Amino acid sequence: MIASIVLAAGFARRMGRQKLLLDLRGKPVVRWSVEAVLPHVGDVVVVTGGDDAGVRAALEGLPVRFAVNPRPQAGQGSSIAVGMAALKPWTAAVLVALGDQPRLPDGVILSLLETLQRTGKAIAAPVYRGIQGTPVLFAGEVFGELAALGGDAGARAVVQAQPERVAPVEVDAPMPLDVDTPEDYARLHVQ
Repeated sequence: MIASIVLAAGFARRMGRQKLLLDLRGKPVVRWSVEAVLPHVGDVVVVTGGDDAGVRAALEGLPVRFAVNPRPQAGQGSSIAVGMAALKPWTAAVLVALGDQPRLPDGVILSLLETLQRTGKAIAAPVYRGIQGTPVLFAGEVFGELAALGGDAGARAVVQAQPERVAPVEVDAPMPLDVDTPEDYARLHVQ
């Protein structure tokens, strides 16, 4: 089974308010992100932090499970580790996605899945016009590395550790915007 971990435990310090719950064309930002992942995987684990109740409410009715990071201040790596601990034992690969990236280009997730299967590599990562981005798909052989993460580095450390095990997926589109600042949020409305 392919699963996804959607990271939704950040503090939104640069935004100044809970960015995942901001309205984008009638839905919270985090709901757009989760709905983009759902059709492609068999299990979705949303990792929450301090605003667990708000994120749960924003995702009401969706077939997702939740895992709470008790120490979200420890960084994105700690949230990935919490998500890894919540995966079902028969999970073969995991897509690590951002809860604040609501405008993922069509076809990116499907291309990652196809590339991982076709190449037999451990990691499939999108490259948006020359820039490696997210979401990233990881095969079971690197689960131990993801489960051991901590700090702010997130999964980037696992991707960069051994470049030969990464299958790049070229995407002819700009890097999808994640909502970190009020300016980012304003730009989403004109896309």
